[in-house]
Amino acid sequence: MTTHRFTPGATVSAAELSRSGLLLASERTHISPYAVFVPTDECGMVRAVEIGPGCSIGAYAVICGGTVLRENARIDEHALVGTPERGYAIGQVYPGAGASTVIGGEAVVRAGAVIYAGAEVGDGTVVGHYTLLRSFVIVGEGSQLGHHLTVERASSIGAQVRCSPGSHITSSCVLADRVFLGAGVRTVNDRELTWRHPDRGPELMPPRFARGARVGSGSVILAGVTIGQNALVGAGSVVTRDIPAGSVAYGVPARVRRLSALAGTL
Repeated sequence: MTTHRFTPGATVSAAELSRSGLLLASERTHISPYAVFVPTDECGMVRAVEIGPGCSIGAYAVICGGTVLRENARIDEHALVGTPERGYAIGQVYPGAGASTVIGGEAVVRAGAVIYAGAEVGDGTVVGHYTLLRSFVIVGEGSQLGHHLTVERASSIGAQVRCSPGSHITSSCVLADRVFLGAGVRTVNDRELTWRHPDRGPELMPPRFARGARVGSGSVILAGVTIGQNALVGAGSVVTRDIPAGSVAYGVPARVRRLSALAGTL
């Protein structure tokens, strides 16, 4: 097997990648002739791309080195998968290093979605149009991520989670299995809005959503808050403190009003 040296960040065709020995493609795959691959990250590290049986990659999709597509995964047109993190964020500068990026079996990455290096998307999960998954985000099996959703670095999303369009999940958030977020939900992980302070970095405290928690559209969940198991937060609420398991809360600020009909289930 002969490998070629590629310029960092340079794009190549599937045929060029295959000739270099860096495209490990199974039978029954469909790769558009207009899809391109970026095998070398900004640090000069070359990584192979692995494509399982039954996978498809649409026109003008960009697949970076280290990407693994499990059986029957689908990458739609103009999606970007496995792109390295570059530039300043949260007190450090990222040099553009790639990493393994895994798209599970039967998963769908819709047109225009961007998935950074190190992310993992579970089997059967759908990533919506123009949704952004930052570095090292993990998404479990059978989840539905709506369009124009932002999931920041190192967040963890469980199985059978529904995130509606237009929401923002701040870095290092934890969404347990079967969480449901309505449209336009905002999460906050910094109580003091510290950014590039000369003397100290931010003290980040991401929210947590326990199994079966549900949050209505347009709600804001502040730093350090936990939404308890099977709790329900009404639309348009501002949640400033923990919401107990099995309760219903709403308002600005949100207050507990009664028990949820789903308390003790799921």
